[in-house]
Order: sequence, then structure tokens, then C-alpha cells
Amino acid sequence: MQTNVECVSYLNYVNGQWQAASSGQTIGIHNPANKHEIIGRIQASNLKDLDHAVANAKEALSTWKNLSPVERGNFLHRTADILEKNADEIAEMATKEMGKIFRETKGEVLRGVAILRYYAQEGMRQIGEVLPSSQKKNILLTKRVPVGVVGVISPWNFPIAIPIWKIAPALIYGNTVVFKPASETGITAAKIVQAFDEAGLPKGVLNLVNGKGSIIGQGLADHKDVNAISFTGSNQVGKQVAVSAVHHGARYQLEMGGKNPVIIMDDADLEHAAELTVQGAMKQTGQRCTATSRAYVHQSIYERVKELVVKKANSLKVGNGFDSNVDLGPLASKQQMHTVMEYIEKGKEEGATLLCGGEALTGEQYHSGYFVPPTVFENVTHDMTIAREEIFGPVLALIKVNSFDEAVEMANDTEYGLSASIFTKDIARAFNFVDEIETGLVQINGETGGAEPQAPFGGMKDSSSQSREQGQAAKEFYTTMKTVTITPIP
Repeated sequence: MQTNVECVSYLNYVNGQWQAASSGQTIGIHNPANKHEIIGRIQASNLKDLDHAVANAKEALSTWKNLSPVERGNFLHRTADILEKNADEIAEMATKEMGKIFRETKGEVLRGVAILRYYAQEGMRQIGEVLPSSQKKNILLTKRVPVGVVGVISPWNFPIAIPIWKIAPALIYGNTVVFKPASETGITAAKIVQAFDEAGLPKGVLNLVNGKGSIIGQGLADHKDVNAISFTGSNQVGKQVAVSAVHHGARYQLEMGGKNPVIIMDDADLEHAAELTVQGAMKQTGQRCTATSRAYVHQSIYERVKELVVKKANSLKVGNGFDSNVDLGPLASKQQMHTVMEYIEKGKEEGATLLCGGEALTGEQYHSGYFVPPTVFENVTHDMTIAREEIFGPVLALIKVNSFDEAVEMANDTEYGLSASIFTKDIARAFNFVDEIETGLVQINGETGGAEPQAPFGGMKDSSSQSREQGQAAKEFYTTMKTVTITPIP
């Protein structure tokens, strides 16, 4: 039986005004911990709504880019303060929308606050340079300018941090933004935008358009007045975004999938390695692009590592994200659960041995939600589907190896290249791993997830368009460079 606990209709935000979609239609958002509960509705926007948002972003560009970076940074500081003040409210909505446990969504809000404060301070940093000229008394310098209207397309798995790490640098460098969040977390997106609104952001600088990705996301990528697209999501959609952007000369930035490996060597701290491998695989119910999916374990320690991993995986409690004793919430949607269970069944069919988990949870606590327990396989060969394809769920494959070289070769044998980790006490081996592994993010004795605002984030191969987000690297995407020569008049 369907229940409408908080069936508020959340509006789009265009030109400083909260407004309904021109179609008059809305989309219901369901709680993945209780599929019968609709927690609110978002706008089912169409291309007319998108055109209106882009036109206002374009009109606001001149005034916004002509503010000093310090002034723009002040808006980000105020937004950070408002988000921090309302952290519990925003985190609660994110947990309701996509299921992640409350302490993780609360941490994500605070991470968003840190990102905003970091980029607010970037408004005070020099981003041009003065160069020597071959001509006597000439002054040669570079100046960075905004690219224009930026389309931001964000996923549901990090509904707070990822939008902010795209929007904040776009704004500090003088761009205006049209923001299209994943439909599953459109309410959380509205609450983020509300913080910018309360901070007094000028009209048209940030615009929110909710709706179906096939309409609004694709429309953003196709739009002739959008100068750049920053996308995080699936490889299939990301590649289509790139094709569309190139067609009308827009730059694009893609962060996509991962099949992230860890290597556990015979000199590792096994308790530490097992703990962080399980955390990396199971945190956020495995729904992270940086989640650990493959563990290559040296044969001499394999049995002990297997024992520790299974014990730690079985100790994790699955349930409603608001239960303080729970470690894993539900998967984000019916489709997510269907996909993850298909991969688990595929693993069984192809001959992998199930060590724990592997069945959807049932019973009174679970029957209304999308709950899957931590699942670990062994006897996984490198050609199996669960060793090759991104699962995006709480599933880990243990693979025995005979040497470091074999482990690295197998870890690199994938279309993806986002993150990787090694557990070892051998510093020479660790630095060899840094050189040899084909990923954009490398961890030594740490889990494959995690990112800090000041550090570049991004992958290699099909995990990324090779651009980088966060840190000072963000200016390479959100600005373009002018070279200026000043010749003195004799």
C-alpha cells in the first residue's frame, strides 16, 4: 500500500525564482527502505523549461563574471555556513531518497561544506602568470577567464558532494550553472540550491532543472548555448554526452565507472588490510564509483585474509539508514537491486564460490525495501563477469595470486582505471605500484574510496575523459586562458 508521508512538490529554481515545470507534471520519489512511501515530488521538466534556464544563465553571465573572485567567494562562504547549519535536515532527506545511512549522508554534507570553503578561498589565489618576453620591455602574461554557461549533470550516489564539487569551482571562476541532478535525489538537490538562494546568489547564476535524464540531461548536452558539460554517471550515458557536446563545440568532463582493485601482499598488516578491503567494498552498500570490487591476495596469506574478510563482512548490519546500529542501508532503487542480484546470480552460474551473502534479505524488517547483504565470492577467474564488469553493489571478488607482478598485471587488465590500492610494508614495492598501476587514484595501505577537496580527482582509461575535478586542477576545465602581450609605446 502506497503512503505519501511528506508529499511536498519541490520546484525548479530558475532566475532566482522557485517555479513549477511548464508541463504541470511531477515525478514521485520513493524511499528505498520502504518502497511504498513517496517522500515528495520533483518537477517533470521539458525542453522549454531547460531553454528558459539556459537563457537566464547566459544573461546572468556578464554581471557574475565581472564580480571580483573575492566577491564570488563570499557567496560560497555564506552558502557553506547555511549548509552547515542545516546539515541534519539535508542529510535526512538524502537518506530518505537514496538509502545511505545517516552518518554517511551527514558526513557528505560536511564534505560539501569543506568543498565550498576551499573554493571560496580559491577566489584569493593567483591563477594567471607573468612570463618573460623575448622583446625588450614587453610584458607577457596569461589571464584565465570563465568558459561561460556550464551544465552540471550529477548522479544519485553522492547527491550532495558531487554537485557541490562541480558547482563551487564553476561559480568561483566566474561561470553560471544549469544543474540537472539525478531524478532519484532531486529533492536533496533542491535543498542544496536553497542554501545558495539563501546566501543571496544573484538571479540566474545557478539554476536547477529537475526531470528525466533522457530529456533534460541530453538536452543540456545538446544545447548550443551551453559552453561546457560536467558529467558523473554511467559510461554509456557519459559517452553520449561527449558526442553531443563535441557536436556543438562544447567542452566536456566525464567521470564514469570503476572496477577498483586492491592488492594484499604477504608482508601486509592483515587485520588492517581486511578491514579496509571490506570497508572499501561495502561502504554505502557498494554504490560508489571508487568502491573496491576485486581483491588480489598473495597465495601465502590467502586463507587467513579470506577468513578475516568473511568475518568482517558478516559482522556488518544491514537495515534502515536511520538506525544508528546499521552499517549498510538499502540499494537505491528497484533497478539497482535487480542489477546487483543479476550479477550475483551470474557469479554463481559461472562457477564462483559464494562465501557469504548472495541473497536478497527478507522478513519484516526488509520486505518493503531493497536490501542486499555484503556478498563475497572466491574461486573467481579473471574472465568471469563479476571480475570484469562494474556491479555497483556490496559484492567483492577474492582472487588468489602468486606474485606482485601477476597481481598488477591482472589489476590493470580492465577497461576501467579509476582507483586502486595496495597493502604492503615494502616501500619500494609501494612506489613500484604507484608507477605501474593504471589508475588516476592510488592508495597505499588505504581503501580505494575517498577524496579531499584540495586534491585532483579522476580516472584513466574508460573511467574518465582524462580531465580532473577538485583542487586547483578544476580551473583547467572551468576556465580558458588568454595570452596578453603589452608593448610599450616608444
